[in-house]
Amino acid sequence: MSRIAEVTLETPTGRLGGTALLRTLGLLGLFIVTAAFWVFFALFASGFLSDFNLFSLLRFAAIQIMIGFAQMVVLSIGDMNLAVGAIGGTAGMLAGWLLSLALPIPIAVALALGAGCLLGLLNGGLIRLTGLNSFIVTLASASLVTGAMLILTRARPFSSLPAALTDFAQVEIPGTPVSPLFVLTAILGFGLYLLFADTRLGREMLAIGANRRAALMSGVAVGRVVLITHLLSGLLAAAAGVMSIAANNTASPGLGNDWVLSSFVAPAIGGTLLSGGLVSIVGTGLGGILVATLGSGLLLVGVDNFWLELFLGLVLLAAVGLDRVTRAAGGAGN
Repeated sequence: MSRIAEVTLETPTGRLGGTALLRTLGLLGLFIVTAAFWVFFALFASGFLSDFNLFSLLRFAAIQIMIGFAQMVVLSIGDMNLAVGAIGGTAGMLAGWLLSLALPIPIAVALALGAGCLLGLLNGGLIRLTGLNSFIVTLASASLVTGAMLILTRARPFSSLPAALTDFAQVEIPGTPVSPLFVLTAILGFGLYLLFADTRLGREMLAIGANRRAALMSGVAVGRVVLITHLLSGLLAAAAGVMSIAANNTASPGLGNDWVLSSFVAPAIGGTLLSGGLVSIVGTGLGGILVATLGSGLLLVGVDNFWLELFLGLVLLAAVGLDRVTRAAGGAGN
């Protein structure tokens, strides 16, 4: 008997099996840990609760969560996307280049998002046509895409972006230290919840991740779903790239270079199964906030940034172990 595909966002399912209960407890634990770090840094990191720092933290969290969403959707089908950073960086650079040509912002952003969709679709197409593991395909495409982008742009950054774009990332929601980028991420997160909870496509994605062979035998068009899933991942990665250049007021060739690890950490720590079949939108959001909290807090207390990298690596290892435990609790095979 195959595992039941699940989506975790405090949905009114009425029953909690071993897997769902374990994930719910994990989500609660993640919330407690995140809250504990907020209390710790509020007490020992001067300025942590200032409006300026909270605004910067939540803006960075919005981008981290979006990066996590880009990885989460492919994890749902049991794939992975090591090209998240390459796609996001390329989309950001494309948007920066188009804006430097005085192209209207909506058109430049739409073309950048379209490029992300195309690159994601190419990844899905290669996986489907070659039958190769997504790890190999996306690792190779990440190198190809990044190399092509650096050659075409000559590794030249595009600065002085239009004020209308950067203002969207720099202004606060009136009366709060919240960036519009965070609101945008929350809206997209709710859209992802509706996708997985209320649409046939979302249920098919989770079914493929739970047991691809069983899904195929049940009549699910696995190849089509793989294509759509990687297209969606490319779109979300491109959105993260555009958000990054808006927040930083520059499109840098190094954009996305350090996204691979963080793209796995946010969904993994939040309860998304690395082996597929279960996603947690709220958990991915909390995971992104935790990463941003640690980055901001450690900076304020004067701790070197490499400690954050160490923490993220340890968290990912722990998440792999939890993934094994949860698969066992849900009756999955090895």
